[in-house]
Order: sequence, then C-alpha cells, then structure tokens
Amino acid sequence: MSDNNIESQSQSQNQSQNPLAKTELAYLYQKPDSEGMIRSTFEDFKVFEILPFEFSGEGEHLVLHIRKTGANTTFVARQLARYFKVKDALVSYAGLKDRNAVTEQYFSIHLPGKPADDISTLNIEGVEVLAKYRHNKKLKTGALSGNRFELVLRNVTDTDDIYRRWVQVCKYGVPNYFGEQRFGINGNNLTRAQQMFAGAKIKDKKKRGFYLSAVRSFLFNQLVHQRIEANAFSSPQAGDVMMMSGSQSVFAIDDVTADISERFARNDIDITAAMWGRGQVMTSLNVAEQELALAQTFSEYCQGLETFGLKQERRRIRLMPTDADISQKDDTVTLGFTLPAGSFATTILRELLNYQDASEIRRTEQYDENSGQQ
Repeated sequence: MSDNNIESQSQSQNQSQNPLAKTELAYLYQKPDSEGMIRSTFEDFKVFEILPFEFSGEGEHLVLHIRKTGANTTFVARQLARYFKVKDALVSYAGLKDRNAVTEQYFSIHLPGKPADDISTLNIEGVEVLAKYRHNKKLKTGALSGNRFELVLRNVTDTDDIYRRWVQVCKYGVPNYFGEQRFGINGNNLTRAQQMFAGAKIKDKKKRGFYLSAVRSFLFNQLVHQRIEANAFSSPQAGDVMMMSGSQSVFAIDDVTADISERFARNDIDITAAMWGRGQVMTSLNVAEQELALAQTFSEYCQGLETFGLKQERRRIRLMPTDADISQKDDTVTLGFTLPAGSFATTILRELLNYQDASEIRRTEQYDENSGQQ
C-alpha cells in the first residue's frame, strides 16, 4: 500500500474514531466537576521553549527564534527550506508545537559555506522572527530543558474547585500521560500504525516516526492508567525501576526501603513505566508481570514496535509542574507553569477541569461546512 493510499484511506476514516483512542484514562484526583473552555483564541494557549544551552555565535547553522501563531511546526520548517533554497532535511527544530497556539520556538537551517543570513524578505503567514543566531550544531529533536506555558481558561463553572485541585497538582503532580494530540485526529495515528504493521509502506520517515510514537505513547498511558486503578501510582513498589530527577538515569529496586520512600517523597526520584520496544523489561516481580501482561493484551502493537527496531526505554509516570502560578478574574482563570521537555500541558488541565477545546470545535465546524453536512 502506497503513502497516497494510506492518506486517502485515513481521510475516509476521519469520522470514525479509532476505538483504542477512545479509552478512558484514570484520573489521579477523580474526574473534575468544573467545566470550561481552552484555546478560545490562539493567545489563550502560549508556549515558550527553554533551551539548556547558549548559541556559539558562529558556525554553519543559522538559528531563528520565531513566534508562530496558528501555524504548524512542520509547515514552517518547509517554508524555511524553500526560502533558503535547501533540502527539508537541513531544517531542524527542537520540538513540535501545537498549531492552535502562540508558540515561541527555535529553528536551525544548515547553511554550509553560505552567509545567507538575510531574512528581510522572509514572509511566512503567522510567523514573526524574534532573533537570529549562528551556531556550530544543528538543533536536535528533544534538545530542550522544558517549556513554559501560559494558559487562559474561560467560562469556568467552579473556580474554587480549580484552586483546590491546583494545590494538589502543584504538590503531588499528575499522571504523565501523553496528550491526545499525540494520537492524531480521531486517533488516526494509531490506525496508520496498524496499517504499517500489516505491511503498508510509509516512505516519509517523519510520518513513520509519528505513528510509531503514537503506539508507544498509547501503551505507556495504559500502564500509568493501570497503576492508578491499582492505587499504586503514588508509592514505589518492589520491582520498580526508578528515574533520577533531572536526568534519564534509571535503577531497579528489589525492595522499598525508607530511603527510597523518602527520596520519592521529595521528588528526587520517580517511578517509571515501559516505553515498549525490543529487549527485556527492566522491572521485576509483580511490576514486570503487569508490563508483560500488557504486551500480551496488545501483542500486535508491541510486536510491531519491535519489528521496526525500537528498544525498551523508560519514562517517569509522574509529572510535576514548576514555577506555577494562578490568577482569576470572574469566570476566567489564568495559569502559568513550566514542564520538562516531552510532557503535555493538557495532562495538567485534565486534572483541573472538564474542558472543551475551542480549536476542536472550530475544526469540526469547518469540516461540516466544507463537506456540506449540517
């Protein structure tokens, strides 16, 4: 099956949700009663990338710090490649950012032997260049220390409940779920992954990566969900694999000592769950049994990931916001917080209120209008 066939088949499925994407995930603090709206405007959802290094000031890579509004990251990257007359592969970025937002992020363009820093005629819809730098290395995916979020929640029905939940979230964290955007519209990234596993050929390397990542993310979410359901989210278990704070270093524990419990309580270490791939699970005892049971339940997904060469990795199951603040005016609540790279602001929001996403409503309305449906 060709890429084009995959695309047309997926488009025909846009109105039928992938059943796995509809799986309800457990809440840590029970499902909120308060309701509200997010992304009423692009400016209601702001994201600012935080880099862990400074630019060298020289080198073959031109780095642009941009502010984009209502623009897709990959679209901007393609437009930059056209402007500088280079292949798409020579434009890179540290992280994908939501289209339905105002985001400040960095793009690098590899221009070996080219002093083409003139951006006076660069004109991309929704894009403003804030600064430019020279650097001796390309920006690599994931080369962020984190992201700062400034979010506005509108039409909130119970602001007092949000304040109460906010205190819990900031003190104890939330499940580190992958957000719904990881799975594509109506879960289509999972559907396309299933097609790949069945033999469909996807030439675009980035698309393959999106689909494989969606599967891994789904499986990880299920493991976190199961721990919450088993009342095992907020305390380490014998057989767990722990991750050091501020790094990806991990170590296994055979027993939960007083030292382990104390370090976990002060956020020095975190419990992890499997990011599925080839190799043996790092956990042991009952924790390993639970991860292996998931692999049996979703054997198609796990075998598919292994076939495509992904290896076993770990991800922390708890997400802790930092530098957090909250303010309110009438039924509007404004939040500010910082999250480590690779985490999702929507996982914070889902524990605070039962929200509607105005961008999804607009997308559905546009589809109905364009398709002639009522």
